[in-house]
Amino acid sequence: MTAVPSSVVVETTGAVATITLNRPDRLNAVSLPLYEELTRSLEAIAADADVRAAVLTGAGRAFCAGADLKEHGGGDTAGSRETYVEVGQHVHRRLQLLPKPIVAAVNGAAVGAGLELALACDLVIVAEDAKLRFPELAFGTFVGGGTTYTLVQRVGLTRAKELLMLAEFFSGRDAAEMGLANRAVRADHVLEVARSTAEQLATRAPLSLALAKRLLDKARHVDSETALALEADALLDCLASADWEEGQRAFEEERTPRFTGD
Repeated sequence: MTAVPSSVVVETTGAVATITLNRPDRLNAVSLPLYEELTRSLEAIAADADVRAAVLTGAGRAFCAGADLKEHGGGDTAGSRETYVEVGQHVHRRLQLLPKPIVAAVNGAAVGAGLELALACDLVIVAEDAKLRFPELAFGTFVGGGTTYTLVQRVGLTRAKELLMLAEFFSGRDAAEMGLANRAVRADHVLEVARSTAEQLATRAPLSLALAKRLLDKARHVDSETALALEADALLDCLASADWEEGQRAFEEERTPRFTGD
């Protein structure tokens, strides 16, 4: 019997894990098994102290073409629909709460659930000519993955309403110009740039990065006094860490710090 290839492949080089959605024959469209494999991969990365940053990309010519309608969990019963939605939302929660930075390498088309996965990452590097779209409202369904939060957070309410309600295609270049993506580059450079970015992130102090990610994601929901208090707590945590001492020594010795996460 021929073995079924994994829907998600993880490769680690140095301190960076590259997670590849591996259904190129279906343009990496999401299915329940893919979501489940991706969840397990993210949990393993979170638990691996040697991994400091991650990249999420797609095999072949697309990043992710959205939900696989041939295998969609909502096709049979109310129970299967609920399971599909619950597992999908859990994946995005794992991405957003991962205590390590993750960079989306959007190497090609990212539509619907695919674009939602990219938005759940911390940074987004996209191919200039990639076709992007939130088509859900045009088909009588709805977005998931916290998109009504993550999209507004990136592009503002006015543009978010335009992208979701009109459901029109836009390019990777457009995405960078509106702030949905951090950088738009040539398609053949996307993975290289994303990995280079992740490698740079991996040199930072893990505690400082985790705290920055957590507080920045809370920023829209707290007032200035709460932000000040949260920052004070985060600063005290960092000042009590071995990495802060290492940072001081490295500065004095004019060398690159070697952070351990302690």
